[in-house]
Amino acid sequence: MSSIKEVARLAGVSVGTVSNVLNRPEMVAADTRLRVRAAIARLGYVRNGSARQLRAGRSRTIGVVALDLANPFFIDVLRGVETAAQHAGLTVMVFNSNKDADREAALLETFEEQRPLGVLITPVNDLGEEERLSRLVSRGIPVVRFDSSARHHHGCAVAVDDMLGGRMGGRHLLERGHRHIAFAGGPFTVRQVRERHDGLAAVLGRAGKLTVIPLPDLTVATGRAAGQEIAALPPAERPTAVFCANDLVAIGVLQEMTQRGLRVPGDLAILGYDDIDFAAAAAVPLSSIRQPREQLGHTAALMLLEEANESAAHEHRQVIFQPDLVERASTR
Repeated sequence: MSSIKEVARLAGVSVGTVSNVLNRPEMVAADTRLRVRAAIARLGYVRNGSARQLRAGRSRTIGVVALDLANPFFIDVLRGVETAAQHAGLTVMVFNSNKDADREAALLETFEEQRPLGVLITPVNDLGEEERLSRLVSRGIPVVRFDSSARHHHGCAVAVDDMLGGRMGGRHLLERGHRHIAFAGGPFTVRQVRERHDGLAAVLGRAGKLTVIPLPDLTVATGRAAGQEIAALPPAERPTAVFCANDLVAIGVLQEMTQRGLRVPGDLAILGYDDIDFAAAAAVPLSSIRQPREQLGHTAALMLLEEANESAAHEHRQVIFQPDLVERASTR
């Protein structure tokens, strides 16, 4: 690789002038800027961002650990993160824990070594990585949890009220006359799944019957398995509606109902969660509990930047957004 000294030699200027062209071009005469840029182009010089960060004493990179990049929900959240980072002139490094606690631990260990400006994370387990996250903070690397509860720690967090989302879904299905409702989701070690179920159960209470279909994961494939389980029941024992823990599961259930010739919502009403783009585009457009996905990511990134810039003066905050219910054909 070419060095800044080689650029200076070819352009016939000092190293300081080349540095000014790169960082403060307004301080350099126009003809000199042209000469330096021509030398840069000829040599193929690329400045060493890592070395520049070391000289400045801080990174210009945000680390993100997403829970499941196969879920479009997290892609939308990341758009919000990138918008805030781009405005601040920062780079975003995105990693996928894939709901694997060991992989998450290894990623956090890497961040300890790389020392990014800060870390955004949706932990696999709300309590499982507390010690390692605290160690990052003690090393001067702020941490903000996104789509994650902050009840059990004192850092910043941005989340959506999933208990409220569960209650909203339950009320919607009860208002449509459903009294036997299934909940399809899992694993229940995931806070979001647990709270969405609990919100539904609290609303349903004694007003109807709740059947739980536990799933090992939240994917289209597990949704199809849930659909098979529902369709295999005798009509008299079959729930008339299913509340799915996310939209991918809801899409899988819908696919299975369609393949078996069962009507949605005539034979089974389907309600999803997240309101990803695929929900509205499904063969039968899916009703869903909408989360403010990009706003969630944008807010988390801004909070991280606040903490990184304010340091000791920073006061931790926990922002909880409210979901909305979007009604479409699958529950009408």
